Amino acid sequence: MTTAPAYAIGYLRDVRFGDDIIEYMERFDSTLAPFGGEFIVHGGALSPREGEWDGDVIIIRFPSVEAATSWYDSPAYQAIVPLRTANSEGVVTIVEGVLPGHRGVDKLAELLASSPSA
Repeated sequence: MTTAPAYAIGYLRDVRFGDDIIEYMERFDSTLAPFGGEFIVHGGALSPREGEWDGDVIIIRFPSVEAATSWYDSPAYQAIVPLRTANSEGVVTIVEGVLPGHRGVDKLAELLASSPSA
């Protein structure tokens, strides 16, 4: 069975660009390599369709949830997290992706199977 990819998603607002953020960005890439992480989105132009989007979106793909979690918890990444959190507002999460060929109705089947009334 193939493992689903995972994504680290950050939504950052009010980034105070200065020496700490520069250092964070300079050190960031080397934290990804051991875990197979690669940027999918890195603060690209937003074209909001619903709600208020007042920040930057960052999406990094990993080969698995385990790889993404190991990256986030790694000493190398944890050493630079304060450089970002002290100079920005935002949220970060890790989310499991889906395998190729996934359809929306596949999730419906999963939800119905786990429903108490099923």
